[in-house]
Amino acid sequence: MLLIVNAGSSSLKLVIFDGPDPVRREVVEEIGTDGHAAALDWALQRTGVPVSALKGAAHRVVHGGPGLTAACRITPAVREGIAAAVALAPLHNPAALVGIQAVEGLLPALPQYAVFDTAFHATNREVATAYALPSQERTRGIRRYGFHGISYAAVVRILAARGDLPQRLLACHLGNGASLCGIVNGRSVATTMGYSPLDGLTMGTRAGSIDGNAVLRLVEVHGLDRARTILNRESGLLGLGGSSDLRELHAADTVEAGFALQHFAYWTVRHAGSMVAAMGGLDAVVFTGGIGENDAWMRKEILSGLSFLGVSSNPEANARNESTLHDPTSRVAIWVVAADEERQIALEAQAVIAGEGA
Repeated sequence: MLLIVNAGSSSLKLVIFDGPDPVRREVVEEIGTDGHAAALDWALQRTGVPVSALKGAAHRVVHGGPGLTAACRITPAVREGIAAAVALAPLHNPAALVGIQAVEGLLPALPQYAVFDTAFHATNREVATAYALPSQERTRGIRRYGFHGISYAAVVRILAARGDLPQRLLACHLGNGASLCGIVNGRSVATTMGYSPLDGLTMGTRAGSIDGNAVLRLVEVHGLDRARTILNRESGLLGLGGSSDLRELHAADTVEAGFALQHFAYWTVRHAGSMVAAMGGLDAVVFTGGIGENDAWMRKEILSGLSFLGVSSNPEANARNESTLHDPTSRVAIWVVAADEERQIALEAQAVIAGEGA
C-alpha cells in the first residue's frame, strides 16, 4: 500500500492506495504548521491501515524548479531542491516540506517519494520557457515552468488507455486555479502558467496575465506584501464579480458577475489560440477540473469561441455533462475527463518503487 500526502499550509489530505485503487481517504483542516505531525498520526489511525502495510509515502510537490523534472525518491539532495524552489512557489513548497518532515518524524524508516506539478512541462522547448531577460536574471531561475502537470499527465494516461489520445490536444484544467496546455503526442509543448501559478487565465482569486509595469505600480502604491495579496488572493473572478465560485456568480445575476464570467471565457479562448499555434493545429479539446467538468455554460462559451477551428459541440450532451461533447460535424473531438491527480501521483510513485526493485 502507498500513502499519498497532500499537505497545505493549514490542511492535510491523505489517501491510501492499494495498487491503482484508493482504499481510504482522510482530510484534516484548520491545523497550524506545527500541527501536521499530530494530524498525520491522527489521520493514519483513522484509516485503520497498519503502518507496516505501507511501502512508501508519495507527496504532491507543486514546484520542482529547473532540476527536479520527474517523480523520484526523496533524498537529502531532493529535499534541498524542493527547499531551493520555495522562492518560486512560496505558497506551496513550504507546505510540502512540512508534510515530508511530518512523515519522517512519525515513520522514519518509510521511503518517501515526490511527484512534481511542474515536471510534465519539462518537455517544453527553451524558446517556450525563457523570458526575454538578461542572462543573469535567467540564471536565477526566472523562467516559465507551468503547473497542473499532474492533472495533465492523468488526462494523457486516461485518453491513451482508451485509445483516444490525439496528436494535438488542447487540455483545459479549469477550476479555482486554471490553465491550458498544448499537448502533442502526449507531451507538453506550451502552457499558460509561467514562473508561478499566477500567470495565464483569469482564475478564482488570481489575476492571470498582467503587464509587469502594472505589477510594479501596484507595488509602488501598496508595497510588496499587499500587492502580492491583491494579485493572488483578491483578483480574478473575486475581484471582478465578487465571488471566486462560478455557481455563486451564475446565481448572482448582476452586471459585475456577468462580466466576470465573460472575462473568464474570453481569456480562456484567447489563450487557447496561443496553445493551438504552438501545436500547429488542433485535433481534440478536453476539459477537466471543477469548472471544466461541471459548468456547462462555461464550456459552451469556450467551445463557441473555438468554432473557427472546426469545433462543434452537441448542446444537449454538453448540458447533461456527458463525457463526449462533439457533434457529427465537428472536425475536433471534445471530451470531459474527471480529474484523477491522486491516482496519477500513486502510479508515478509506484513506478519509481518498481524501478528500485528491478
